Amino acid sequence: MTPTEFKGFILTRHWRDAPAGTELEYWLATDAGPVKVVLTSRTSVAFVAARHRAALETQLATMPGMQQRELALKNFHQEPVVGVYAKHFRQLGRLARALQPQGIPLLEADVRPHDRYLMERFITAGVQVEGGRAERGALVDCKLRPAPEFRPVLKVVSLDIETSQHEALYSIALDGMPERVVFMLGEAPPEPPPQPQPREPADFSLVYCASRKAMIEQLNDWFERNDPDVLIGWNVIQFDLRVLQKTANDSGVQLLLGRERRPIEWRTHPGKQGYLFAPTPGRVIIDGIDALKAAVWSFPSFSLETVSQTLLGEGKAIGDEYDKMAEIERRYQHDKPALAHYNIRDCELVLRIFEKARLLQFVMERAHATGLQADHFGGSIAAFSHHYLPRMHRQGYVAPSVGEIASKAYPGGYVMDSKPGFYDSVVVLDYKSLYPSIIRTFLVDPVGLAEGSHAADPAPLVKGPGGTLFSRDRHCLPEIVTTLWRARDEAKRVKNEPLSQALKLLMNSFAGVLGAADCRFFNPQLVSAVTLRGHEMMKLTREFVEQRGYEAIYGDTDSIFIWLKRTHTNEEAHAVAASLASDINEWWTRALREEQGLENFLEIEFDTHYKKFFMPTIRGSDVGSKKRYAGLSADAAGKEEMVYRGLEMARSDWTPLARQFQEGLLSRIFQGEPYKAFVADYARSTLAGEKDELLIYRKRLRHRLDAYLVNVPPQVRAARIADDYNERVNRPKQYQNGGWIQYVMTRNGPEPLETRQARIDYEHYLSKQLQPIGDAILQPMGESFMALTTSQQGLF
Repeated sequence: MTPTEFKGFILTRHWRDAPAGTELEYWLATDAGPVKVVLTSRTSVAFVAARHRAALETQLATMPGMQQRELALKNFHQEPVVGVYAKHFRQLGRLARALQPQGIPLLEADVRPHDRYLMERFITAGVQVEGGRAERGALVDCKLRPAPEFRPVLKVVSLDIETSQHEALYSIALDGMPERVVFMLGEAPPEPPPQPQPREPADFSLVYCASRKAMIEQLNDWFERNDPDVLIGWNVIQFDLRVLQKTANDSGVQLLLGRERRPIEWRTHPGKQGYLFAPTPGRVIIDGIDALKAAVWSFPSFSLETVSQTLLGEGKAIGDEYDKMAEIERRYQHDKPALAHYNIRDCELVLRIFEKARLLQFVMERAHATGLQADHFGGSIAAFSHHYLPRMHRQGYVAPSVGEIASKAYPGGYVMDSKPGFYDSVVVLDYKSLYPSIIRTFLVDPVGLAEGSHAADPAPLVKGPGGTLFSRDRHCLPEIVTTLWRARDEAKRVKNEPLSQALKLLMNSFAGVLGAADCRFFNPQLVSAVTLRGHEMMKLTREFVEQRGYEAIYGDTDSIFIWLKRTHTNEEAHAVAASLASDINEWWTRALREEQGLENFLEIEFDTHYKKFFMPTIRGSDVGSKKRYAGLSADAAGKEEMVYRGLEMARSDWTPLARQFQEGLLSRIFQGEPYKAFVADYARSTLAGEKDELLIYRKRLRHRLDAYLVNVPPQVRAARIADDYNERVNRPKQYQNGGWIQYVMTRNGPEPLETRQARIDYEHYLSKQLQPIGDAILQPMGESFMALTTSQQGLF
């Protein structure tokens, strides 16, 4: 390696205290391959209010390698602070603990040095590397600058393992790189005799290993030889890597999957028992489930079988059938090549899901947007801090400590009382990125509030809800939102959907971060200044709409549902909605400029036209429901689509019987088709056993079975019956640690699908599934489910 200038994408980051000071280590993916960058002798910093200088000096006298320095910075209470500089980062932790009994906070002492170095230079994921010297396989003491445009091609491997039901390792599959391989425990079987239908030839290497120790050693060598940047899998950290680590420990060998044959640096989640993190030097580990959830994908289940069937239209080689573990055991004992095919098939499915959902691109763009390591999911608070702290410092402030303001409730989004019933011609207008636009327009900001709260003259300040005051010229968050907003507009222009999604999620998280008690910037006044302004906006928008002769029948946070009072053609409805949106935006621009001297970034836009719309009541009352509705939408070209929000049709905890009934009934009413005969026939065919395949409940067991002591829901009762049966026939128990259970309601109560014996309780399905749905839809029309199905009732 020679010192030069090049660009890289940060894969991993790490710090350690060395004799000469704190060292920072960054592994980069570059166009020329992986590069390790080491920055030596870094000084760490924290801050203390200057009024505590005497107590600080007493502590520093006992801690060599630390010093204080006068700074032109202050805290949010307008008190000057002094900087505390430490040769080693761990010294700041010791100092913080020493000052704590005296009630003296050491501000920003928890900001890790490898993060601070990046954030203070406005670096997120892409870096320009300049200078430095080559030393022991690393580039040492170079300079890093932002390179937000850099996107390398990453080398990706998909890993999957197969085990016994007791997690004894059988095989390890690796796919996604030229050396596709399965490491299998055991000896190679003799050549099988020719078969009438020969097995499809393997397009991967099957390597037999005499011991589990040999399997781990082969795996270590594969990673060193192939050197991937990214490791992906399905539940890969909590299962695959955990099992591999335990296997290595039990075998007396190290698991060395990091670059330079370094081990995984396991950490436990501080608040989630049993949940593990697996930082691995030089390599990013991305779990497919976490990545999908971060990208706001939704599935009835995040099992590999469900996701692959939904996205790819195909699933696992064995699938999720009841006796999957028994089939894995059979293949391991009698047909190891078949197990190898199954193993690597899972790797292939994960690779294809990542490609189909563009998950790797999303993860990379998210790192560019947030400043967090690519495999750091969640992290809204950390992302906020990464953007906010350096800008706050340049405004002359240091951040408060977590917990400085006691946690208390604050108002959430505004949800308008709904007006239930059936409607023709309903249009929906939606405020574009409501909370970010409020932050930009009304200058909501932690520094701005600190300035406004201590201003001698409130006249020039921006007045917010609840008596809050914000500075017009000293703030950070509005500029951050503006930068991200423009970046998202550009991402949409060039059709970079992963980046657009990452930026949208980041911007929309900011208001929630200000309301999170474990964020250092938590302040109920701040988050209320956003949410209450949203309340005010929605109420004013409703008044504007109703002054135009229309009626607002519902509203939720940033959307308003407007009944046009009479039937409109699709073209007429779209024109009315566009005109309303334009007029509302012009009104905001004028009102904000004239009344408060503010530039308007609020923008309402047309979202949907519903030719037919249904808003139900809360079950058992005349009060309109919230967040539940259905409609027949029509786009500008007239293309129609049934839309369901929050109704049983859109919920996975109702049976297919109920969902199909609701869809069929609503679609007939919306289309003006006969529906009474449909209701009666649906009840008749249900009672006649013609819809038995639709009666299956599929629910998740969120806890261990033995955790349900007092309230035992039907799915738990069914799971206990299933596992009792498994135990009697000497089969592995399926549900002791949670999972998904399928069951039906019988005359003897809930019974698992795989062991059902009693007759189906059809009355349950009519009274608990169909009747509540039917009455909610029929009663506004003067009908009832019971009246339309009277001839069926005697069959119960």
